[in-house]
Amino acid sequence: MTTFDFSPLWRSTVGFDRVFDLLEDSAQWTGDNYPSYNIERSDEDHYQISLALAGFSPDEVTITAEQNVLTIEGRKADKGAHQFLYQGISSRPFRRQFNLAEYVQVKGASFVDGMLKIELVREVPEAIKPRQIPIQAGNDNQKLEHKQTA
Repeated sequence: MTTFDFSPLWRSTVGFDRVFDLLEDSAQWTGDNYPSYNIERSDEDHYQISLALAGFSPDEVTITAEQNVLTIEGRKADKGAHQFLYQGISSRPFRRQFNLAEYVQVKGASFVDGMLKIELVREVPEAIKPRQIPIQAGNDNQKLEHKQTA
């Protein structure tokens, strides 16, 4: 496995710390794919994460959103005295984390038919959105409009 040293890049950049942290974290991916999930985009600013959680109930799952990380954890209650001949439905504990882009907020969650659905919305503040800036031409106080590109 190839490892990358990002320390030379840290010296020549300002404000990109999070990008390098994401690169380092992605290099340490363990390959665990439980539980299965989908990420859907319904329009420009609306997203949905769906997790297949067969056998779990809503009270056995916790969702935590802090800064730019969404964490979903599940732990089955006491199994009791079941005697399985075959157990194909996993009931192992899990922890799944999603890195969220800036200004993405969790708006709600629902649990229906073994599917956990988490609604996400990107809400960019008005101060950051592109806007038109008037340009004054010479001494005429004549204003020309210039559209700022995003």
